[in-house]
Amino acid sequence: MVFITRCWKSLLPSVLLGWLAAAVLGFSLAAAQAPTSDAAPLLLLERSDDALWLSTQLEFELSPAVVDALHKGIPIYFVAEAEVLRERWYWTNKRVASARRQFRLAYQPLTRQWRLNIVSGQVVEAELGLSLNQNFETWNEALNAVRRISRWKIADAAELAPDTRHIVEFRFRLDLAQLPRPLQIGTLGQSEWSVELSKEQVLDAELAQ
Repeated sequence: MVFITRCWKSLLPSVLLGWLAAAVLGFSLAAAQAPTSDAAPLLLLERSDDALWLSTQLEFELSPAVVDALHKGIPIYFVAEAEVLRERWYWTNKRVASARRQFRLAYQPLTRQWRLNIVSGQVVEAELGLSLNQNFETWNEALNAVRRISRWKIADAAELAPDTRHIVEFRFRLDLAQLPRPLQIGTLGQSEWSVELSKEQVLDAELAQ
């Protein structure tokens, strides 16, 4: 018993050191594998005589799993949404305008081109001529077209009350609901299929006049 106790005491520092090294290594691996968050976008808001326009340059990357699905012929959908809220000190903010834009990105193996469809409003409105179609030779050109939103009308000028504080809420995400059903189930809880960006910005008072 004395011999066993002495051996254990002599081995205790080595065992503790091993546990500590394993814990540090595990923490380092977890930190290295943790997905990086997408940067919050900067919004440029412009007011014309008849509308409020939003422009932004999104910063995000797609995981190898998403890119692989695209190369296999599966289209990927993104959704951008904007809301204009009128601030009310006596009650919750009132939504005075909203806009929605959908992006459909797909690879065409026969032509080796990337095709991007942009629809303003709901998907069914594409039948009314509100769809913009673009073809790109390279992957980078297609992805940059998704990242770039230029002069998007998000409200009519008449919807902005003068001398009133307004807030613009912007959201952008990868729309998993548009994926084929088997793929939807397989992507549940998978961070590599998550693309979400959001930004809340106060509208300058002079832009609301």
